[in-house]
Amino acid sequence: MTPERSNSKAWLAVAAIALLLSLHWIFTQGRQVRPIPYSEFEALLRDGRIAEVTVTRNYVQGLFATPQPDGRTRFLAARVDPDLATELARHGVRYEGGQEGSVIGDILSWLAPILVVFALWMFLVPRLGERAGLGGGLMAIGKSRARVYLETDTQVTFADVAGVDEAKEELAEIVAFLKDPGRYGRLGARIPRGILLVGPPGTGKTLLARALAGEAGVPFFSINGSEFVEMFVGVGAARVRDLFEQARRHAPAIVFIDELDALGRARGLAGGLGGHDEKEQTLNQLLSELDGFDTSKGVVLLAATNRPEILDPALLRAGRFDRQVLVDRPDKVGRIQILAVHLRKVKLAADVRAEEVAALTPGFTGADLANLVNEAALLATRRGNEAVARDDFSAAIERIVAGLEKRNRILNPLERRVVAHHEMGHALVAMSLVGSDPVHKVSIIPRGIGALGYTIQRPTEDRFLMSREELESKMAVLLGGRAAEQLVFGQFSTGASDDLAKATDIARAMVTRYGMDPGLGHVRYEEEPARTLGPWAAMGAARRDYSEATARQIDKAVRRLVDAAFARALSLLTTRRSTLDEGARRLLERETLGETELRELAAGAAQAVGA
Repeated sequence: MTPERSNSKAWLAVAAIALLLSLHWIFTQGRQVRPIPYSEFEALLRDGRIAEVTVTRNYVQGLFATPQPDGRTRFLAARVDPDLATELARHGVRYEGGQEGSVIGDILSWLAPILVVFALWMFLVPRLGERAGLGGGLMAIGKSRARVYLETDTQVTFADVAGVDEAKEELAEIVAFLKDPGRYGRLGARIPRGILLVGPPGTGKTLLARALAGEAGVPFFSINGSEFVEMFVGVGAARVRDLFEQARRHAPAIVFIDELDALGRARGLAGGLGGHDEKEQTLNQLLSELDGFDTSKGVVLLAATNRPEILDPALLRAGRFDRQVLVDRPDKVGRIQILAVHLRKVKLAADVRAEEVAALTPGFTGADLANLVNEAALLATRRGNEAVARDDFSAAIERIVAGLEKRNRILNPLERRVVAHHEMGHALVAMSLVGSDPVHKVSIIPRGIGALGYTIQRPTEDRFLMSREELESKMAVLLGGRAAEQLVFGQFSTGASDDLAKATDIARAMVTRYGMDPGLGHVRYEEEPARTLGPWAAMGAARRDYSEATARQIDKAVRRLVDAAFARALSLLTTRRSTLDEGARRLLERETLGETELRELAAGAAQAVGA
């Protein structure tokens, strides 16, 4: 909280307390004073029942000698001319004083309360509006809430963004245009009106936009798509107009709309329900602004989304968002570059290599890697180390991937034996199959919500394609734990539920999407799972373009693949039964086995099979 806001809150508190005290004093005094006629005052005065009197031009006020029956101790009476009072008293007439009101006094008596209420309105409503998110009061409700960042405020350049070299190259020409629009357009080219950054969450889309502003050295208008829409109709459209007007006044400038899907969702996704609502009005205004967008003025529009499939087609057509820039998950080289940026901020031990950490983190985004470095630094601090070591990064990766250790979750001896054989079944099948990812660690320490143990494999390289044999091996590894339970205990447990789900998903994808079943041919029967609720999902039915007979064939093919993978895993473990039992025994003793112990175990298994 800034000092200015602290001072304003303190003054508001003081003013409120003073107002309450004043109202309390006025109310108390009003209850103690008894208005009486002037004739009654003279009678009380003659009877000696008045203790103290204060005489003004129009009034007489003072204290009663004794409190009245109603408890009041003070009186107030309007004065009457003494000669008239004497004459009225002689004839026994009850009299009291009054005062004629002036025109100015009457006007002030009406205006004063109105002025007080208006002053309170002007003082308090803007502050309440800011807290309620109305942008400084009802009169400013249509103003844009875009935050303006100048170059000195962003403090981010392309040097702070790593792992997305292709995206940086796409945006580099935007910097050249903003710095010298005339030279860039000498051949008749024009800058794209809108650039859409597309990619999974955490890949650095917002960071790229801020780095673009920092490189170009121009004002940076940043707003979230959800901030355009309020409960009042027409507010979103007004804010869109105001945002572009601000950008034109500050040109050259960059306008960045984050989470564009909150504003640009395709019209009619709800099956026609709701009609022309506020969001559609806001989207229509944005489309209108993009049509009248003059890029020669030096204003560039950027937007970011991780759900491009739900954006309105009118928003993505040529002439509006001309260019889409993919900001994808980084590969191994990109992860090394990202780690190099974040590792500069921590004190590292001599055994830490960015290449080794990058090899352990396939699929991690830039945000995941930043969180990994922070978690490793926290673990090193907690252990009292002077620097962040390689073991801290390994522990941080396990914490992110598998979850927090639950050492207080106590398993009975039979459960520990089942879990040990289950996890060793995974590891032993993985080590026995050619081409399978190496096993990094096996543990029976419970982690996360429901994991009673875990087996971590470390890919040797980033993979973008998988063959049928590799997918079958992956299913065999998943079912290795269930096969070990069947081989050793003669029954199954509920611990393999997640393994069954993953193996079934792989088998169904092989049959319905990859065309890997000879009996069903080279046909795709199902689409990729939608990442959002589309029209078919909204209707509560899954889309299926094949007959019941084909569905029966698909079910049989999936069953054959899963059964074959289970039989393969069971056969491998039966051949290596002694190694399975020895590995489970070591797991029960040490709770965790690393790569070195697993290599020794695999070497012993190879010798036993060869003998």
